[in-house]
Amino acid sequence: MALRTAEAISPSILWIDEIEKGFAGSTGAGDSGTSSRVFGTFLTWMQEKARPVFVIATANSIDQLPPEFLRKGRFDEVFFVDLPTRTERRQILELHIRRRITSPEAAGDFALDEVVLDQLVELSEGYSGAEIEQSTVVALFEAFAEQRSVQAEDFARALSTMVPLSVTQAEQIRATREWANVRAIAATSHEDRTDYEHTTSTDSDVRTSRGGRTVDF
Repeated sequence: MALRTAEAISPSILWIDEIEKGFAGSTGAGDSGTSSRVFGTFLTWMQEKARPVFVIATANSIDQLPPEFLRKGRFDEVFFVDLPTRTERRQILELHIRRRITSPEAAGDFALDEVVLDQLVELSEGYSGAEIEQSTVVALFEAFAEQRSVQAEDFARALSTMVPLSVTQAEQIRATREWANVRAIAATSHEDRTDYEHTTSTDSDVRTSRGGRTVDF
């Protein structure tokens, strides 16, 4: 049904989030072959679709996907989205802080200037985009709980007290980068990665390195 809808409204973009959740168990064991049939139908459609439907998919654990998915002609390229760089974190912080502080009462005397942004960018090294977003939520909740306007220290404290995935799952991040260094193109531009190492050494700090192949288009 979804594939017919995507073709009916073409040209269109079909976005599939966390695709491994739907196709990781495509062997069909335990479900009378339903998963295998769905998987086969989707593969055939990707290979033979005649309508202009651009398919994009995200995966947190790409190693769980069947190898048939990764061959050329189905997905043309695999991009690796690593932890955000300094430039990317600055944009993420500015986006979420400006989006969430919408009233003069909440803002008070707070000003998101270059000095504050520089401080928060440094404090958020090794944080994912979702963790940075959550830190802005925590900072605003703290200010609200104390019945006052938000301050720059609230954002700094929220980041300082949070333990990011780059600490709790450092080994998994290194393993994923090792996979991506050979098999995927870095989604971040080369210019934004010049300050980071390109290594998967077990004694390296995952916060100061980045993975994925660099390709000039």
